[in-house]
Amino acid sequence: MLFFFENPLFLSPLNFNEPDMNIPADLKYTKDHEWIKIDGKTATIGITDFAQGELGDIVYVDISTVGQEVSQHDVFGTVEAVKTVSDLFMPIAGKVTEVNFILDGSPEKVNEDPYGDGWMIKMEISDESQVGDLLDAAAYKELIGK
Repeated sequence: MLFFFENPLFLSPLNFNEPDMNIPADLKYTKDHEWIKIDGKTATIGITDFAQGELGDIVYVDISTVGQEVSQHDVFGTVEAVKTVSDLFMPIAGKVTEVNFILDGSPEKVNEDPYGDGWMIKMEISDESQVGDLLDAAAYKELIGK
């Protein structure tokens, strides 16, 4: 991004580069900005660094689908930020087996570490063929214009 300041002390252009977006290559992504890490028949899901940045300060994560089968693209929970409430969509079909209870008391972990401590659910995969519907890191970067 290029800025010019009108103040005579700042007559030269200054280049403030936006920080690099964190998009790990070992994950898969959705067009709705969820990430998924697949480990055999189980998977861990959260929202991307881009998504948490767009939402702003996250103040609450509500997931009440533990033990339930959730279809691909269906809502498995919501995330509430200061600005808005957003649905969380299941990247692939499966049974929600675990919720990250750390987020109950520290929802800001999603902002601080979206791919680590800020994960949201773990699931048992029902239909492995749906993995092919997901984006790789390069396709996700293209989607968000990075």
